[in-house]
Amino acid sequence: MEILGVRIDNIDFPQALEKAKKLIEGKEKHYIVTPNPEFIVLAQKDAEFRKILNSASLSIPDGIGLVWAAKILRKNLPERVTGVDLLEGLAALAAEHGFNIFLLGGKEGVAAKAAEVLKTRYPKLEIAGIYGGKAEPEFDALTRSHLVSKKIDILAVAYGPPRQEKWIARNLPYIDVKLAIGVGGALDYISGEKSRAPGWVRGIGLEWFHRLISEPSRWRRQLNLPYFAYLVFRKRLERRLPKRG
Repeated sequence: MEILGVRIDNIDFPQALEKAKKLIEGKEKHYIVTPNPEFIVLAQKDAEFRKILNSASLSIPDGIGLVWAAKILRKNLPERVTGVDLLEGLAALAAEHGFNIFLLGGKEGVAAKAAEVLKTRYPKLEIAGIYGGKAEPEFDALTRSHLVSKKIDILAVAYGPPRQEKWIARNLPYIDVKLAIGVGGALDYISGEKSRAPGWVRGIGLEWFHRLISEPSRWRRQLNLPYFAYLVFRKRLERRLPKRG
Protein backbone atom coordinates (compact mmCIF):
# COMPACT_ATOMS: atom_id res chain seq x y z
CA MET A 1 0.00 0.00 0.00
CA GLU A 2 0.96 3.68 -0.20
CA ILE A 3 0.58 6.45 2.34
CA LEU A 4 1.10 9.89 0.81
CA GLY A 5 3.21 8.45 -1.98
CA VAL A 6 5.41 6.23 0.20
CA ARG A 7 5.10 2.46 -0.03
CA ILE A 8 4.41 0.67 3.25
CA ASP A 9 4.26 -3.12 3.52
CA ASN A 10 1.23 -4.60 5.21
CA ILE A 11 3.25 -6.76 7.58
CA ASP A 12 3.51 -7.59 11.27
CA PHE A 13 6.58 -8.26 13.43
CA PRO A 14 6.90 -12.04 12.92
CA GLN A 15 6.32 -11.66 9.19
CA ALA A 16 8.98 -8.93 9.01
CA LEU A 17 11.56 -11.20 10.64
CA GLU A 18 10.66 -14.11 8.38
CA LYS A 19 10.98 -11.85 5.33
CA ALA A 20 14.34 -10.55 6.61
CA LYS A 21 15.60 -14.12 7.01
CA LYS A 22 14.70 -14.95 3.42
CA LEU A 23 16.43 -11.79 2.18
CA ILE A 24 19.62 -12.65 4.05
CA GLU A 25 19.59 -16.19 2.69
CA GLY A 26 19.12 -14.98 -0.88
CA LYS A 27 21.82 -14.17 -3.40
CA GLU A 28 21.07 -10.47 -3.85
CA LYS A 29 21.72 -7.41 -1.68
CA HIS A 30 18.74 -5.86 0.04
CA TYR A 31 17.81 -3.04 2.39
CA ILE A 32 14.95 -2.41 4.78
CA VAL A 33 13.43 0.98 5.58
CA THR A 34 11.34 1.89 8.62
CA PRO A 35 9.08 4.81 7.68
CA ASN A 36 7.27 6.82 10.35
CA PRO A 37 5.36 10.12 9.97
CA GLU A 38 8.63 12.08 9.95
CA PHE A 39 9.89 9.98 7.02
CA ILE A 40 6.64 10.56 5.13
CA VAL A 41 6.84 14.32 5.61
CA LEU A 42 10.50 14.43 4.54
CA ALA A 43 9.67 12.37 1.46
CA GLN A 44 7.10 14.95 0.30
CA LYS A 45 9.91 17.43 -0.35
CA ASP A 46 12.82 15.08 -1.07
CA ALA A 47 12.28 13.08 -4.25
CA GLU A 48 15.56 11.18 -3.82
CA PHE A 49 14.57 10.05 -0.34
CA ARG A 50 11.10 9.04 -1.53
CA LYS A 51 12.62 6.96 -4.34
CA ILE A 52 14.95 5.20 -1.89
CA LEU A 53 12.04 4.39 0.43
CA ASN A 54 9.93 3.05 -2.41
CA SER A 55 12.79 0.92 -3.78
CA ALA A 56 13.43 -0.94 -0.52
CA SER A 57 12.96 -4.69 -0.33
CA LEU A 58 10.89 -4.23 2.82
CA SER A 59 9.19 -1.12 4.20
CA ILE A 60 8.23 -1.46 7.87
CA PRO A 61 5.51 0.75 9.46
CA ASP A 62 7.47 2.29 12.35
CA GLY A 63 5.08 4.73 13.95
CA ILE A 64 1.58 4.54 15.36
CA GLY A 65 0.80 7.51 13.14
CA LEU A 66 1.00 5.25 10.08
CA VAL A 67 -1.47 2.78 11.55
CA TRP A 68 -3.78 5.69 12.33
CA ALA A 69 -3.31 7.19 8.85
CA ALA A 70 -4.06 3.87 7.19
CA LYS A 71 -7.43 3.73 8.96
CA ILE A 72 -8.26 7.30 7.94
CA LEU A 73 -7.39 6.48 4.33
CA ARG A 74 -9.45 3.26 4.40
CA LYS A 75 -6.41 1.02 4.27
CA ASN A 76 -5.13 -1.60 6.68
CA LEU A 77 -1.93 -1.98 8.67
CA PRO A 78 -1.97 -4.75 11.30
CA GLU A 79 0.45 -3.13 13.72
CA ARG A 80 3.35 -0.80 14.27
CA VAL A 81 6.80 -2.42 14.10
CA THR A 82 9.34 -0.16 15.81
CA GLY A 83 12.92 0.12 14.61
CA VAL A 84 14.24 -0.71 18.08
CA ASP A 85 12.16 -3.88 18.31
CA LEU A 86 13.09 -4.85 14.77
CA LEU A 87 16.81 -4.48 15.46
CA GLU A 88 16.43 -6.57 18.60
CA GLY A 89 14.53 -9.14 16.56
CA LEU A 90 17.20 -9.19 13.89
CA ALA A 91 19.87 -9.73 16.55
CA ALA A 92 17.91 -12.68 17.94
CA LEU A 93 17.41 -14.01 14.41
CA ALA A 94 21.13 -13.69 13.70
CA ALA A 95 22.07 -15.50 16.90
CA GLU A 96 19.67 -18.34 16.12
CA HIS A 97 20.68 -18.86 12.50
CA GLY A 98 24.38 -17.98 12.58
CA PHE A 99 24.20 -14.60 10.87
CA ASN A 100 26.49 -11.76 11.86
CA ILE A 101 25.71 -8.09 12.40
CA PHE A 102 27.73 -4.89 11.97
CA LEU A 103 26.77 -1.70 13.84
CA LEU A 104 27.57 1.51 11.98
CA GLY A 105 27.07 5.06 13.25
CA GLY A 106 25.73 6.45 16.50
CA LYS A 107 27.49 8.79 18.88
CA GLU A 108 30.96 7.92 20.14
CA GLY A 109 30.93 4.77 22.22
CA VAL A 110 27.23 4.03 21.70
CA ALA A 111 27.67 1.28 19.10
CA ALA A 112 30.22 -0.48 21.34
CA LYS A 113 27.82 -0.38 24.30
CA ALA A 114 24.95 -1.59 22.13
CA ALA A 115 27.11 -4.47 20.89
CA GLU A 116 27.90 -5.47 24.47
CA VAL A 117 24.22 -5.42 25.42
CA LEU A 118 23.23 -7.50 22.39
CA LYS A 119 26.00 -10.03 23.07
CA THR A 120 24.80 -10.34 26.66
CA ARG A 121 21.22 -10.91 25.56
CA TYR A 122 22.17 -13.22 22.70
CA PRO A 123 25.46 -14.97 23.55
CA LYS A 124 25.62 -16.76 20.18
CA LEU A 125 25.41 -13.49 18.27
CA GLU A 126 28.44 -12.68 16.11
CA ILE A 127 29.29 -8.97 15.97
CA ALA A 128 31.07 -8.47 12.65
CA GLY A 129 32.31 -5.06 13.77
CA ILE A 130 31.45 -1.56 14.91
CA TYR A 131 32.41 1.79 13.46
CA GLY A 132 31.21 5.35 13.85
CA GLY A 133 31.96 7.06 10.58
CA LYS A 134 30.05 9.98 9.13
CA ALA A 135 27.06 10.10 6.84
CA GLU A 136 28.32 12.74 4.41
CA PRO A 137 29.39 11.48 0.95
CA GLU A 138 32.94 12.80 1.31
CA PHE A 139 33.52 10.24 4.09
CA ASP A 140 32.09 7.26 2.21
CA ALA A 141 35.44 5.89 1.03
CA LEU A 142 36.87 5.96 4.56
CA THR A 143 33.83 4.26 6.02
CA ARG A 144 33.78 1.62 3.31
CA SER A 145 37.42 0.83 4.06
CA HIS A 146 36.24 -0.53 7.42
CA LEU A 147 33.67 -2.73 5.71
CA VAL A 148 35.05 -3.97 2.39
CA SER A 149 37.16 -6.77 3.87
CA LYS A 150 34.18 -8.26 5.73
CA LYS A 151 31.25 -10.43 4.75
CA ILE A 152 28.33 -8.90 6.60
CA ASP A 153 24.90 -10.44 6.88
CA ILE A 154 23.13 -7.52 8.61
CA LEU A 155 24.38 -3.93 8.52
CA ALA A 156 22.59 -1.61 10.96
CA VAL A 157 23.19 2.04 10.03
CA ALA A 158 22.45 4.64 12.71
CA TYR A 159 22.84 8.04 11.04
CA GLY A 160 19.22 9.13 11.32
CA PRO A 161 16.81 9.78 8.43
CA PRO A 162 17.23 10.57 5.63
CA ARG A 163 21.02 10.43 5.85
CA GLN A 164 21.21 6.74 6.79
CA GLU A 165 18.96 5.67 3.91
CA LYS A 166 20.91 7.78 1.44
CA TRP A 167 24.17 6.33 2.79
CA ILE A 168 22.86 2.81 2.24
CA ALA A 169 21.67 3.60 -1.29
CA ARG A 170 25.07 5.06 -2.22
CA ASN A 171 27.28 2.45 -0.61
CA LEU A 172 25.47 -0.88 -0.66
CA PRO A 173 26.68 -1.71 -4.21
CA TYR A 174 30.32 -1.51 -3.03
CA ILE A 175 30.25 -3.60 0.16
CA ASP A 176 29.64 -7.29 0.84
CA VAL A 177 26.39 -6.94 2.79
CA LYS A 178 23.32 -9.14 2.50
CA LEU A 179 20.83 -6.88 4.31
CA ALA A 180 21.16 -3.25 5.38
CA ILE A 181 18.75 -1.31 7.56
CA GLY A 182 18.64 2.25 8.85
CA VAL A 183 18.02 2.10 12.59
CA GLY A 184 17.97 5.77 13.61
CA GLY A 185 18.31 6.09 17.38
CA ALA A 186 17.88 2.37 18.10
CA LEU A 187 21.48 2.02 19.29
CA ASP A 188 20.89 4.74 21.88
CA TYR A 189 18.00 2.77 23.40
CA ILE A 190 19.64 -0.65 23.20
CA SER A 191 22.86 0.69 24.76
CA GLY A 192 20.94 2.36 27.58
CA GLU A 193 22.07 5.85 26.64
CA LYS A 194 18.39 6.75 26.38
CA SER A 195 15.42 5.14 28.07
CA ARG A 196 12.41 3.88 26.14
CA ALA A 197 8.89 4.67 27.18
CA PRO A 198 7.24 2.11 29.48
CA GLY A 199 5.50 -0.73 27.71
CA TRP A 200 2.02 0.57 28.49
CA VAL A 201 2.91 3.97 26.99
CA ARG A 202 4.17 2.30 23.82
CA GLY A 203 1.04 0.16 23.80
CA ILE A 204 -1.29 3.16 23.56
CA GLY A 205 0.83 4.84 20.90
CA LEU A 206 2.32 7.67 22.98
CA GLU A 207 6.00 6.80 22.74
CA TRP A 208 6.50 9.97 20.67
CA PHE A 209 5.18 12.03 23.61
CA HIS A 210 7.54 10.28 26.04
CA ARG A 211 10.45 11.12 23.72
CA LEU A 212 9.39 14.73 23.60
CA ILE A 213 9.23 14.95 27.41
CA SER A 214 12.60 13.19 27.75
CA GLU A 215 14.24 15.21 24.97
CA PRO A 216 12.61 18.66 24.73
CA SER A 217 15.04 19.57 21.94
CA ARG A 218 13.01 17.25 19.69
CA TRP A 219 10.13 19.73 19.57
CA ARG A 220 11.06 20.95 16.08
CA ARG A 221 10.99 17.40 14.75
CA GLN A 222 7.65 16.80 16.44
CA LEU A 223 6.15 19.58 14.34
CA ASN A 224 6.14 17.00 11.56
CA LEU A 225 3.34 15.16 13.36
CA PRO A 226 0.58 17.81 13.01
CA TYR A 227 1.71 18.47 9.43
CA PHE A 228 1.50 14.75 8.71
CA ALA A 229 -2.02 14.71 10.16
CA TYR A 230 -2.94 17.66 7.95
CA LEU A 231 -1.64 15.85 4.85
CA VAL A 232 -3.57 12.70 5.73
CA PHE A 233 -6.87 14.52 6.27
CA ARG A 234 -6.33 16.51 3.08
CA LYS A 235 -5.82 13.29 1.14
CA ARG A 236 -8.95 11.83 2.72
CA LEU A 237 -10.94 14.91 1.78
CA GLU A 238 -9.66 14.80 -1.80
CA ARG A 239 -11.00 11.27 -2.12
CA ARG A 240 -14.43 12.30 -0.91
CA LEU A 241 -14.79 15.37 -3.15
CA PRO A 242 -16.26 14.75 -6.62
CA LYS A 243 -13.78 15.05 -9.47
CA ARG A 244 -14.29 17.85 -11.96
CA GLY A 245 -14.49 16.93 -15.61
